Amino acid sequence: MTIPFPFTAVVGQDDLRLALLLNAVSPAVGGVLVRGEKGTAKSTAVRALSALLPEVAVVPGCRFSCDPAAPDPSCPDGPHEAGAGDERPARMVELPVGASEDRLVGALDIERALAEGVKAFEPGLLADAHRGILYVDEVNLLHDHLVDLLLDAAAMGASYVEREGVSVRHAARFLLVGTMNPEEGELRPQLLDRFGLTVEVAASREPDERVEVVRRRLAYDDDPGAFAARWAEEETAVRQRIAAARELLPRVRLGDGALRQIAATCAAFEVDGMRADIVMARTATALAAWAGRTDVLAEDVRQAALLALPHRRRRNPFDAPGLDEDKLDETMEQFSGEGEDEGDDDPGPDGPGGGGGQPAPDSGPQDDGGAAARPEAGEGGQPQPSGGQEQSAVRAAEPFRTKVLSVPGLGEGAAGRRSRARTEHGRTTGARRPRGTLTKLHLAATVRAAAPHQRARGGPGRVWWCAGTICGRRPGRGARATSCCSWSTPPDRWRRGSG
Repeated sequence: MTIPFPFTAVVGQDDLRLALLLNAVSPAVGGVLVRGEKGTAKSTAVRALSALLPEVAVVPGCRFSCDPAAPDPSCPDGPHEAGAGDERPARMVELPVGASEDRLVGALDIERALAEGVKAFEPGLLADAHRGILYVDEVNLLHDHLVDLLLDAAAMGASYVEREGVSVRHAARFLLVGTMNPEEGELRPQLLDRFGLTVEVAASREPDERVEVVRRRLAYDDDPGAFAARWAEEETAVRQRIAAARELLPRVRLGDGALRQIAATCAAFEVDGMRADIVMARTATALAAWAGRTDVLAEDVRQAALLALPHRRRRNPFDAPGLDEDKLDETMEQFSGEGEDEGDDDPGPDGPGGGGGQPAPDSGPQDDGGAAARPEAGEGGQPQPSGGQEQSAVRAAEPFRTKVLSVPGLGEGAAGRRSRARTEHGRTTGARRPRGTLTKLHLAATVRAAAPHQRARGGPGRVWWCAGTICGRRPGRGARATSCCSWSTPPDRWRRGSG
């Protein structure tokens, strides 16, 4: 059996470890989605979490991991009688990206059908992951038909199988953990919302931390058993702390002030639906239990927002993931106990931004919307009302004006009288006498320019051609010597030709 890398030996990644531990304390949080570049210990941390989970009591012989204290009445292996059960470690089931639908939800047991002639159901990965962890590596590459099955099971807490003459329903409540590399594509919004928390991870840029990562990994690869023994005490301490937090969790009180902050934060970031509010409440409660407290504080609500809202807020395609922490702090301060008292001091009917300002000298009682219409009324440092008024419209920014990029010189298109252009036949130029040594010559343009010039002078319209290596006589007087190869050809290497 492979010994997993110790959870407490992971260097850095504080947010990742906290999110996994909160789900271990309260599985109702809804799982974790880990986003990050390759090689950032995403899979290592997830696989190490299963060793910290408390053992699970199951009904002996039940393939669907029924709880002996409250067995599932519709279990395919039931009915079960309530009583003592067997203890076993919590399972972590990995769902491969290329898994089939039968392997995920289960199928007809062909062996029993052929041997005994009966229809029997063979459980799939969803049944194995019940009351445990379902881990999906590269979850963004999962096929759509498997995503649909995961959505159904996560929403209802049960798996329904209707196929091949088999009708089965069994419980499927699991901790869904997924890892992905954003460079390989994004996740479907429906499945993205099913993850309770999300974490962005990246490799450290500190040389000391990177050295420690390499040192611990090499030590683990050399001797996994000895490396795990070095971290046994830390692992035991974390395991005991998780068990103590689970016992304290039912006694944690979530006050109205914390609930108000949660609702205001979700409304300020314009998340869809109410699932974000519920997840934030459960996360804040788990944070208080993990800290050993029975009351949820403002710092718990803030940390819960940083973990539960980044993947649920509305953002433009090119916006970076994450939350505006300044806006988060402002919203929580506004809806804290002090913010509610300040809001009660201003019962005026003015709109947002006009409650604390001085009225204009020429404004009358009938001008009840003038304060709300002035955008500068809310920019003078006056406290905004804490009620649920609509936010004022944001003025549109200046339109972006494109710049014309031009390159001096030759352009594309048809040649004109004042502009030269590149055509499919090459560059068209005029005939002129060059200065210095000639390296290139446009023969057609030279011939077209030379022949009319000869006719205008009364000549026969003939030009002299370069004879190359064949010696020709020297051009006569009045003739225009042209060359098809080089202007440096000696004069005694020309011969007469037709223009």
